[in-house]
Amino acid sequence: MSIPPPSGPQHPQDPQGLQGPYPAARPQHHTQPQPQPQGAYSPPQLPYAAAPGFAPYGLYGPYGPRPPAAVNGVAIASLVLGVLCFLPAVGLVLGLIALRQIRRRGERGRGMAVAGSVLSSVGLALWVVSLSTGVAADVWQGFKDGARADSVLALRKGDCFNSPGGLEGWATEATTVPCARAHDGEVFAVLTRPDGAYPGDDRLTDLADERCYALQDAYVMDSWALPDDVAVYYLVPSRQSWRYGDREITCVFGHQDAKTRLTGSLRRDETTLDTHQVTYLEAAQGLNTAMEKAPVAEPSDEELADHTEWAREVADALAEQTGTLRAHPWPGDARRPLAELAGELEKAEEEWTAAAGATDLDTYYDHYDKGWALLDARKSVTARKALGLATTPPEAERDAERGGGGGAIEV
Repeated sequence: MSIPPPSGPQHPQDPQGLQGPYPAARPQHHTQPQPQPQGAYSPPQLPYAAAPGFAPYGLYGPYGPRPPAAVNGVAIASLVLGVLCFLPAVGLVLGLIALRQIRRRGERGRGMAVAGSVLSSVGLALWVVSLSTGVAADVWQGFKDGARADSVLALRKGDCFNSPGGLEGWATEATTVPCARAHDGEVFAVLTRPDGAYPGDDRLTDLADERCYALQDAYVMDSWALPDDVAVYYLVPSRQSWRYGDREITCVFGHQDAKTRLTGSLRRDETTLDTHQVTYLEAAQGLNTAMEKAPVAEPSDEELADHTEWAREVADALAEQTGTLRAHPWPGDARRPLAELAGELEKAEEEWTAAAGATDLDTYYDHYDKGWALLDARKSVTARKALGLATTPPEAERDAERGGGGGAIEV
C-alpha cells in the first residue's frame, strides 16, 4: 500500500535512498569541542538535523503518532460469558483463543481474556459440583415452578385441567380449572424417577401403567365413588425433556371417551373425608387387597395348596376388619349398622378359615361358596349410608358377585 507524503513543501529525495521521504541531513562540521563550565548542561548531538515540522524517525513514525491497537473481540466475549457464568465451557475456550490471537496480532485485551478464562473455569467447576450434588434438580424444580399456567410441567396432585383436543392431545399444554367446572382430567399422583440414562418410552410407559393403577386407591379410597366410565391416563417424560431434568410421571383420571369431560373432583382421601370414613375405608381396603390375590388357576388337587393359602389371607383380613369395626367409636347413627356388618363379616371369617384348612376339593368348595356369599357388598350399604359414603357398588364388583369368582369385593 502506498502512503502519500505529508502536506507542505516537498523536499528532494536522498539520492542514495537512505532517508526515504525525510529531507537530507545537513553535514555537521567537526570542530574542536569548546570547554564547558563545570555543571553546565550540554544537549546531545543528533546525527541528523530534523527539518521543521518533522520528528526524528523512530519516535513517532513517519507521519505522526501511530493509532492504538484494537481490542480483541473474542476476549470481550470470554469476559462477558465468564461474568454471567453462562456456558462456562464456551467462555473458557474463547478466552484461550483470545490469548493466542492477541499474541499473534498484537491486539489489546489480554487482561479481559485472562479474567474470562478464570471466571469461566470457576463457573465450569461449579456446574460440575451442582450436577453431582443435586443442585441441578433444584434448578429444574425452580424452572417447573415458574412454568406457565398452561404447561403440563405445572400440574400437581389434585389439579383439574383442560387441554386443547382433550386428553388425546395434552402432551404439552394444560390449563388448570376449578374441579367443580367441566374438565378433561384430574391429576391423582405425580411420580419422580431417579436420575440416570433415559429408560426408553416402553419402559416408562410400562412403569406408569403399573404405578398409576396401584396409586389410584390412595387418591380415591372409596372405590364405590369412582364412576365406571372413568379411566386412567398418564404423562411420561420424553427423551428430550429427560435431558433437561424431567423425571416426573403424571397420573390422571379422565373419561373413557377422551373427548368427554368430567365434572366435580374424584378425590376421596384424608383431605376430603372425616376420621370415621377413613377408618372404615382403610379396614375395608385390607380385605380388598387380599381378595385381589386370588389364584388364577381353577382349584384342583395339584393347585389346592395355593387356594387354601389364599383363603388364609382372606380370613386374616376379615379378622382385622371386624376387629377395627368393633373397636372404633362410631357416631350414634352408625353404631348399629356397623355392628351388624361386623357380625356378617365374622361369619364369613369362619367359613374362609374352614376353607383354609380343607384337605380336599369338596371341603374347600363347600366353605368357599358359603364364605363368598357372606361377602355380599349389598350388606354394607346401610353402614355406608350412615357414614355418608357412596352406596352404589362399582360395576366390577357387581359382575364379581354375579359371576361368583375371585376378585376384589369391598364391603
